[in-house]
Amino acid sequence: MSNNGAAGQRDNYEKHLSAPLPDQGENGGRKKMEIEIREMGVDDIPLVFHLGEQVFTADKTPTLYRTWDEFEVISMFNEDTEYCLVAALEGQIVGFALGNVVTKKKSAWKYGYLVWLVVSPEYQRMGVASRLFNKFEDKMIEAGVRIFMIDTEADNLPALHFFRAKGFVNPQQHIYMTYNPAATEQQREKKRSLRGKRNGTEHRRSG
Repeated sequence: MSNNGAAGQRDNYEKHLSAPLPDQGENGGRKKMEIEIREMGVDDIPLVFHLGEQVFTADKTPTLYRTWDEFEVISMFNEDTEYCLVAALEGQIVGFALGNVVTKKKSAWKYGYLVWLVVSPEYQRMGVASRLFNKFEDKMIEAGVRIFMIDTEADNLPALHFFRAKGFVNPQQHIYMTYNPAATEQQREKKRSLRGKRNGTEHRRSG
């Protein structure tokens, strides 16, 4: 991703994001919701984890469901605190962005890797993801990052649209594979059993 490409999209986003988010008041009127984008704190860790649990389900996102756990949140917070951001509203965490800076030996380039970007379903399409990403991008650029990287599932069309709008290009297909030793052994046992029965039948016929 080109940093200039992402920045070129920002002006249009900022016009929408600078306005407070609307919500219904008790009497049917409009009240303002001020969502704060800030660095994640220790007290936010369980809230971030539980939001991820709500979003990453086994039926909708099986790969993310398998890789998301409390140790992932704690590890990223301990190693890269300044690149762990939350969207907070009245003590509630409604979104988060977790990432890190990747460096290579014998290379002056730094890479910004956005590992997780999540917004609570009820606060999606309100500009929260854009505000999280923009803050993440600012921090990465301050750290000297020149290239940004993300990964997402190939059929996650909303995410693909979002990142393309931010300037990400050159998508590459990535294949996920799983291996269950117990299930594999059961399949092998069935094949051996069927092979044994088949051999026994053929032996009786030849006799």
